[in-house]
Amino acid sequence: MSALSIPTLELNKGVLMPVVGLGVYQVPPGRRTRETVRSALELGYRHVDTARIYGNERDVADGIRESGIPRREVFVTTKLWNSDHGYDAALRAFDESVKRLGGDPPDLYLIHFPVQRVRADSWRALTRLYEDRRVRAIGVSNYTVRHLEELLVSSPVVPVVNQVELHPFLVQSSLRAFCRKRGILVEAYSPLVKGERMEHPTLKRIAAAHGRTPAQVLIRFCIQHGLVAIPKSVRPERMAENASVFDFALSREDMTELDQLDEDYRTDWDPTSVP
Repeated sequence: MSALSIPTLELNKGVLMPVVGLGVYQVPPGRRTRETVRSALELGYRHVDTARIYGNERDVADGIRESGIPRREVFVTTKLWNSDHGYDAALRAFDESVKRLGGDPPDLYLIHFPVQRVRADSWRALTRLYEDRRVRAIGVSNYTVRHLEELLVSSPVVPVVNQVELHPFLVQSSLRAFCRKRGILVEAYSPLVKGERMEHPTLKRIAAAHGRTPAQVLIRFCIQHGLVAIPKSVRPERMAENASVFDFALSREDMTELDQLDEDYRTDWDPTSVP
């Protein structure tokens, strides 16, 4: 099988982010993460999303090294965990993540969740890291419109990414519109709904009409909305399937039908009630 070719989007100042990446949430630390990352890179992936709380940053770095792919060719994201918020604490947490990543800083550093009262200080720390050129891009995760408005009022630095759960059953249309107007790229985690909606009749019908799998339709849905998607899999055949979505397109009618599946269904965190 020839290597996959995955397009990129520009974040800022020439920083290119592949539109499909490998998520490693709940991939066990150790050999499983190393083998998963290595397999993904061998297939053609060049984007890996990890986090301090996943416990596998070190193994992501080892998997990249074992693949033989130069680190500069792989876009790596990691995240500030909730217990590491605050200005000084966030700077220390970044340094610790860099160490676990083998001494190479991530390309993108995100605030993992909008923790009340301390998130503004944490954003100041990330801004400092960016201004000191210690990280190429900074952003947030699980931020609602309200959290983004608060950040934008207090800081001149706009997050380049907001990583949130997003799929046809949670379309987040208001959040996407807000981010689009402000130049914030929305990145979809759990784009496959953790496998919980693969048998939905509308999804299956659209997939069959295109000769594709429901997973491919879900990822293509994200791409045609201008998003980045980070599906998780540990199986090479599934990884290949998830990224083989650039040789077909969903019709306008397909996209409308998928948008209408929205039921505000979340498989993970719900930040809407966070003050």
